[in-house]
Amino acid sequence: MAVAGRSGRVSRYGTAAGTGTLAALVLVAVCGSPAYVGWAEGHTDPNWAGGWYLRLLAWPAWLIDAGDQPGGVLAADLRAILLVVLAATLLYLLPAGQVARVPGPLSQFFSGWAAYVLASGIAAVLAALLGPGSSMLGALQAAGAGAGYGFLSGWIIGTASLGGRA
Repeated sequence: MAVAGRSGRVSRYGTAAGTGTLAALVLVAVCGSPAYVGWAEGHTDPNWAGGWYLRLLAWPAWLIDAGDQPGGVLAADLRAILLVVLAATLLYLLPAGQVARVPGPLSQFFSGWAAYVLASGIAAVLAALLGPGSSMLGALQAAGAGAGYGFLSGWIIGTASLGGRA
């Protein structure tokens, strides 16, 4: 993809925030899909590290039809929607490559990873507080689960952030 910069030169790559946002969207869309969630629950062993990790990737699960769930589809999908929106926002707000003392790929990687950890934790808290049957205990437990998901899967977003300009 060719994008003209301020200097008029054409760059083949997008921004680190843009590539990280695209990776977050794909990760949530694919691994949070009902098809993947059903496959992970039915075909992986949670007592095996690989199976446990594949199930973890399904954390931002979203639904096409909420069925009997209170609040409908929006309440069921709130966590996934918030995760993508917050990841995009934080990836744009944390321009590590521009402000780091030692700019380079390592700072871009950790900035993308950190943005996804924060986005996951915050999305979990907000979804727990804004969803049906909210409680402070539920929000705190969700924050732990969300931050854990972000920590263990954020390297994917960090790696995707390496492909773009800071």
